[in-house]
Amino acid sequence: MIATIHLINSIILVIFGIWGYLVGGSITALIPVIFGIILGILYPGVKKESFIPSHIAVVLTFLVLIALIIKPLPAAFESNNPGRIFRSLIMVFTSLSAMIVFVKSFISARKKKSSV
Repeated sequence: MIATIHLINSIILVIFGIWGYLVGGSITALIPVIFGIILGILYPGVKKESFIPSHIAVVLTFLVLIALIIKPLPAAFESNNPGRIFRSLIMVFTSLSAMIVFVKSFISARKKKSSV
């Protein structure tokens, strides 16, 4: 489940980032695409529950989530552009979902490790 949500998030970042670039023409719309590609590259490691790729994925997902909340999401609401608002909200939702699943997974792993 963790890997699936991670993969969905990376795909959404790529697709919606490209969509935003094609519609708006701003090069900054490609920032989620770059992060999405990197997260996609980390997918096999996340799927195998490897320590380093999973932790890198969490850090990158957290950075994307914070960045989306700070700039694109408020700008989307200010623009009153439904497509821009939709894209931003979906990217925030998938990134937040991935973060929640990662954190739950890490908490579960820590509990298992401490009980051994």
